[in-house]
Amino acid sequence: MCFGNACRSQMADAIARQEASDVMTVDSAGLLPLGYVPKLTTSTLEKNGYSAEGLESKGISGEVWKAADLVVNMSGEPRERAFKEFAKVQDWDVEDPFGEDPQVYQRIFEVIRGRVLELAMQIRKESKRADHERTTV
Repeated sequence: MCFGNACRSQMADAIARQEASDVMTVDSAGLLPLGYVPKLTTSTLEKNGYSAEGLESKGISGEVWKAADLVVNMSGEPRERAFKEFAKVQDWDVEDPFGEDPQVYQRIFEVIRGRVLELAMQIRKESKRADHERTTV
């Protein structure tokens, strides 16, 4: 989730779909969606080997909110101010590259990719631990 749902969350969406589909079902949304995904977002993803196909800027629906186990907030607003219910929200302080040059988009992409991979690793570890606990007799 980011503010305009055009750059940061779109990058996280594409990265998670490719790198963590085994542990994440992803749905990107924004607080005030811009309504389009900038060319620099899609070209940065494609340059780094990620598909931008199907990405679209949209707001978070009640259905998506209810279905989510975790909401990653990259809006820049603290979760307590951005959401009425925020127990399942994790703040990621990630600079917004909107309107910046390709080098900024690339730098932000690398930050987001690292965070997504770290989250996926954490979820995999927790899942293995839970599986082990369920099967230990």
